[in-house]
Amino acid sequence: MNNQPMAAVIGGGPAGLMAAEQLTQAGFAVDLYDAMPSVGRKFLLAGIGGLNLTHSEDFASFIARYAERATELEPYLQAFSPEALRQWCNDLGVETFIGSSGRIFPKEMKAAPLLRAWLSRLKTQGLNLYPRHRCLGLSPTQEWLFQTPTGLIAKQYPVTVLALGGASWKKLGSDGAWVDWLGKQQIPINPLRPANNGFLCAWSDYLKSLAGSPVKPVSLSFTDLAGNLETRQGEFIITEQGVEGSLIYAFAARLRDCLEQRGSASFYLDLCPHQTQVQLAGILAKRSSKKTLGSFLKTQLKLDTIKTALVFEKLDRTQAPTADYLAQLLKNLPISISGITPLDEAISTAGGIEFAALTPDLMLKGLAGVFCAGEMLDWEAPTGGYLLTACLATGKQAGLGAVRYLQNLGATQK
Repeated sequence: MNNQPMAAVIGGGPAGLMAAEQLTQAGFAVDLYDAMPSVGRKFLLAGIGGLNLTHSEDFASFIARYAERATELEPYLQAFSPEALRQWCNDLGVETFIGSSGRIFPKEMKAAPLLRAWLSRLKTQGLNLYPRHRCLGLSPTQEWLFQTPTGLIAKQYPVTVLALGGASWKKLGSDGAWVDWLGKQQIPINPLRPANNGFLCAWSDYLKSLAGSPVKPVSLSFTDLAGNLETRQGEFIITEQGVEGSLIYAFAARLRDCLEQRGSASFYLDLCPHQTQVQLAGILAKRSSKKTLGSFLKTQLKLDTIKTALVFEKLDRTQAPTADYLAQLLKNLPISISGITPLDEAISTAGGIEFAALTPDLMLKGLAGVFCAGEMLDWEAPTGGYLLTACLATGKQAGLGAVRYLQNLGATQK
């Protein structure tokens, strides 16, 4: 073990910790800096409802979730696949299982036991943690500047891995401040944008009063800018502002792009995915004039309060409420969105350092010895384990690249 730290990792999320693991396993002591009082805060919060580690679908389907960045990310995800991630967890003493949706979770569902086991191993291997150290960028003499509880300090290392996250959930440490100071180093960076975010809808006061209600089961259909129609079943949440949740996140990137280009976007809901339009029309044709539509929808079609409210929200009052019209509305209910929730409220971010600015080992071409990983890179993916898997995979690649860089540096100095 080389007890003199030769490497720094800046950022204590999954990508940074995975990079640190490669370096410590190779025998290098590592100084890891994080702005927060403890590491892995976003990781822990993401695991509160059940830590979704990755997904069990076939690799072709898995890699397709990364859309425009599938080609760039594929070699890293091949090297640290969902199967490799499960084995890595198992080596830490954390068993995993495949849920009914195909998503993979730790047996205990929580993130804390995994993080504790991981940190314990890393410290044994030579990791030094420095919490409450906020990176301010590079000095003119190429030293890393940190704001600490005792003042400003400057540190220099032969190799550094940056894993500073995107710009969502600032209270957990990812504030995107690195965009400014890396930009000053002439690093090409695409603007950070919300990903896996909610959208704004002009709801009535009544629908706003139902905020927090899940809409399920439901199918969502959307035609993107390229004219591709996709329909997917799942669930989402009504908020006071609009909509959010897993089904929305699956379409979030395409909805966002449509909003940015056209100024508006719409998707369509099938509120009764297990019945055909013909079946619904037949049931609705039997409605007695004495029974209100709301009561009929609840008793005969088993629609809950939120689905019934959505029907009335979109009901065209100038249109006769015939069985055919209502059946069509139930199977193809339009939802218009007018905007995006703020970046800080998004689960993740799109944009970041361009892959063209990086070597295959994820080292910045413009800053020798500086590697980057995780959400700092220009990629995005929906929720479902895809975000965490790519953060870990790019963290591993950056860490291995840093190891090779140090080994080559040592060879040239002999």
